[in-house]
Amino acid sequence: MTDAPAVDLRLVPSAVGAWAATVVAVGAGWRPAAALAAVCVLVAVVGWWCRRRHGWGSLVMLVVVAACCVTAAFAAMSSLRMHEVTTGPVREGALRGAYATVEGVVTDDPRPITGSFADQVLVPIRASRVTLRGTVVDGSARITVFAPPDPWRALEPGVSVTFRARLAAPDRVGAVDAVARATGPPEVGSAPALLRWSGVVRRALAEAAAIALPREEEGLLPGMVVGDRSGLDVSVQDSFTAAGMSHLTAVSGANFTFVVGCVVLGSRLLSAGPRTTAALAGIVLVAFVVVARPSPSVLRAAVMGVLGLLAVMTGRRRHVMPALCTAVLVLLAVDPGLAVSWGFALSVTATVALVLLAPVLTAMVSRADASPGRRRPVLDAVAVALAAHLVTAPLVAAMAGTFSVYSVAANVLAAPVVGPVTVIGALAAVVAVVSVEAGAVVAGVAWVPLRWLLAVAAYTADAPGATVLTPTGPRGAAVVGGCVLVAAGAAVMVRRRWLSAHRGTIDR
Repeated sequence: MTDAPAVDLRLVPSAVGAWAATVVAVGAGWRPAAALAAVCVLVAVVGWWCRRRHGWGSLVMLVVVAACCVTAAFAAMSSLRMHEVTTGPVREGALRGAYATVEGVVTDDPRPITGSFADQVLVPIRASRVTLRGTVVDGSARITVFAPPDPWRALEPGVSVTFRARLAAPDRVGAVDAVARATGPPEVGSAPALLRWSGVVRRALAEAAAIALPREEEGLLPGMVVGDRSGLDVSVQDSFTAAGMSHLTAVSGANFTFVVGCVVLGSRLLSAGPRTTAALAGIVLVAFVVVARPSPSVLRAAVMGVLGLLAVMTGRRRHVMPALCTAVLVLLAVDPGLAVSWGFALSVTATVALVLLAPVLTAMVSRADASPGRRRPVLDAVAVALAAHLVTAPLVAAMAGTFSVYSVAANVLAAPVVGPVTVIGALAAVVAVVSVEAGAVVAGVAWVPLRWLLAVAAYTADAPGATVLTPTGPRGAAVVGGCVLVAAGAAVMVRRRWLSAHRGTIDR
């Protein structure tokens, strides 16, 4: 029996360093980031000199030097970006509270906010032109707009808008140039052709679901498949959140894993070659991104989903970590704001859990006399859900101040039907573009698995002690992380004693 190849972790220090450098720049400002870049350059030079002169740990020192160089590059790059943000003309206008005319593109879905006086929506805009008192400022600027729900809530990512607003400086350091309070409705430009096509697909799926499914299932299917949560009941969303299943009501890496995985499996069944399979998978991946709308969260989910699929289908865990680290570096270089995004952190840690922790848990829980290489679907599902819960629980506590007690059980019960719902929903969307009635027939097949998901979420959310309140921020992460470590240590001790007793029984 041969041991599984070790996971390649050589790029992990570089990815962690780049992430940390970007967090410093976005969270603390450009000056600390510049200082960090200088320190990393100094450490890299000293490390390289020591390696050449004394030969200290040749490979380890090379990894350290490379990590310092990457960290220095990201710190310097992020420092320059943050300097431009904090000293640019848009920020100066925001500090004066100036009124401006903004032309730009919506970059993500409007997010509803419940205020003390009136409900609002938060709309992220990438401005290409800002006019301040007759002065035109061209160039890219990130502006967060607070506006009344009507008509701003209907805006879709990729749509160009022009509006008047009063600018203000952000309350905290970040990658946003200014916040703005809209003083009137936006002038909405024509959407790109791909965005119009994605709107047709999304509306067709919603119409098919409305014909074929009851009210709760009708809102859940578009949310799970294409991230359209406009028809999702508040009670359903609350149940999924309390049960630790809220990731199922939006587009996540699992969606891309299931859809692209079906294309790959179908191509293999038809004996298609590797190039044809890769081409078909790429086309479907791009089409799915467009339909789900290419916001930063969707692009992040696509990357993580493909990496998860690579880990599951190839079994080559050694090569997944370098790919994940490379993806982290590329995403941070394109969008430094991801460094302080909870969604990005949750996606990365969940993918790491799938690659590193889930196989370890499977080996720990499996019986000592299990056949080598034997597939255990139930045990694998439990290991994946448990691994993801263990590594993301501290982050969820820091973000939301809650801990879902039954999250592992709920996700294990939900796992068998998530894939079928995603595939059926995607197929229904394609068919509904041609015929809504035919699409409704396909969507109706998803009623049973959707009902199962709703039942699991409802019963789990109503169970005694389903949600435990925790502190938010670093304290919450430390408390939950400490509890996870204690529980993990206790589990290891119990397993060792059980194995010792089991071996003793066999010897006798």
